[in-house]
Amino acid sequence: MTGNKVLSLIGLATKAGKTASGEFLTEREVKSGKAALVIVAGDASENTKKKFRNMCDYYKVPIYFYEDKDTLGHAMGKQFRASLAVLDEGFAKGIRKHLDTEDS
Repeated sequence: MTGNKVLSLIGLATKAGKTASGEFLTEREVKSGKAALVIVAGDASENTKKKFRNMCDYYKVPIYFYEDKDTLGHAMGKQFRASLAVLDEGFAKGIRKHLDTEDS
């Protein structure tokens, strides 16, 4: 049930123009300091996961590995997406809350 809330919050954030998706845009938003949260698909390549894990550690941005490319893309109303950045602190906080309760 929590997964649906995470995906619907991602969808809302996307409709509000508060997400950036795809490797290049996600990286740009993290490095510019605008990203409040990064989500990488669980089925992304190991290189992609390592790249974003290191980048998010360096720039102090929370990162989560969640679902798969198709699910993330579908939530955003797009084709498959391996990575996305949430640019709004409010949306990021809500998504993190649901992801944290799902982990425990």
